[in-house]
Amino acid sequence: QVQLVESGGGLVQAGGSLRLSCAASGRTSSSLNMGWFRQAPGKEREFVARITWSIGRTYYADSVKGRFTISRDIAKNTGDLQMSNLKPEDTAVYYCAAAPYFVTRLEEKPSYPYWGQGTQVTVSS
Repeated sequence: QVQLVESGGGLVQAGGSLRLSCAASGRTSSSLNMGWFRQAPGKEREFVARITWSIGRTYYADSVKGRFTISRDIAKNTGDLQMSNLKPEDTAVYYCAAAPYFVTRLEEKPSYPYWGQGTQVTVSS
């Protein structure tokens, strides 16, 4: 099993920045692809960004491209989401997710067997 714990959420003004972190632990916590999703009130959970374990290939939702950066530290089993130029529409609960390295279709929720508990990000206008 893999456990994921997010940190770094909070309240920020529009145009500001936040950095979310996700720490993975457990017997199979190495060799994981990692993704970030978010869920705003009354909306479906949506894909934000993902990074592959092997070569660190990244992919972003159009809504965050150019503003968010996903990264990972293989040695520490952690993943980060640096969010800049935040907008009120970025307000949501952000979830870290992980999947074994061989899993593809990393923009889709069903690809991820492991999820964190979520961290709230609120952007005020």
